[in-house]
Amino acid sequence: MGQTEVTSPIGWDGGRADADAPLANRFAERPVQPYDLLLRAYGQVLAGVRSALGLRRAAGALRHYLRGTGAPYRVDADALLALPAVRSAADAQLDRWRAEALERWRGGPGTAAAYPADSGRREVGLSPAWGSVDWWLALRAFEYRLTGTVRVAADGTASADYRFAVLTRWDAGRLARLHDVGLAKEFTVTGEAFGHA
Repeated sequence: MGQTEVTSPIGWDGGRADADAPLANRFAERPVQPYDLLLRAYGQVLAGVRSALGLRRAAGALRHYLRGTGAPYRVDADALLALPAVRSAADAQLDRWRAEALERWRGGPGTAAAYPADSGRREVGLSPAWGSVDWWLALRAFEYRLTGTVRVAADGTASADYRFAVLTRWDAGRLARLHDVGLAKEFTVTGEAFGHA
């Protein structure tokens, strides 16, 4: 039987510790103006146009905002993780985990070992490149956290089991004023995926 490292997790440098999504601005703190009603109508038309163009994620997030519930909005984290920018960020972190685990393992007795790993909260920006326009319009950028365990076998091979968790506040951009006047409400974007690398 191997050993399990229970000290601080590997891969933490550069990540933030906060566990919750950032809080929304104050809701409905301004009076509604005629311009705000036009802005809301524009948002509803924009959601319809996105839907007609097949941009279902972008349309869904905007409609959720305009409903004004403020309830968490779940995204398909597996599909998000398949985007090149996101996969690259996750793979870089997983490579770092394996390298750090091997470094700790080499300083030990050389038996099989397991090391907890945590990236802390990190942000990745999306680009409007072909194939990811829908996600870019839906989120632009988001925060994620990788947690898991890196296992090093007695022969020195390392593998990681991980959880990719999305937890971020949705950015309304030009429509943010609707939250301030109470005609829409900001929300938290969540999602999770699991993998082995």
